[in-house]
Amino acid sequence: MSSFKSIDLFGSGPHRTAVGPRGQLSWPNTRFDIYDPGTVPLGLVELDITITGRLVAATESSLRTLRDAVAAELIHPPTPGTLVDTTGRSWAGMSFVEYREEPVVDGGRVWSIGYTAVFRKYLVAP
Repeated sequence: MSSFKSIDLFGSGPHRTAVGPRGQLSWPNTRFDIYDPGTVPLGLVELDITITGRLVAATESSLRTLRDAVAAELIHPPTPGTLVDTTGRSWAGMSFVEYREEPVVDGGRVWSIGYTAVFRKYLVAP
């Protein structure tokens, strides 16, 4: 079961976790009007963890409650918390920064909607 700040936001349906790129942000010297070959390391990129899946509920109103619970965690300024993925791996200091839903709600025996949620570990606190 995954969670953010010990809240099970995505456990109603299937979901998966993807870890974003890690490493140095580099910029070609020519962008700084330096005509030597090579690049300038600017620092580490911030870590993004993306969760994609479907929120699933028995009724349309129950699905709306799940959607509202996720949206309620998007606050300003973002407050870091621990993100735990479906395998039990945890990342401390993650901030919930973006939530996108697919354009169509599927209704039938169950109600569901696809989503993408992005969490970021800021290098400098916002």
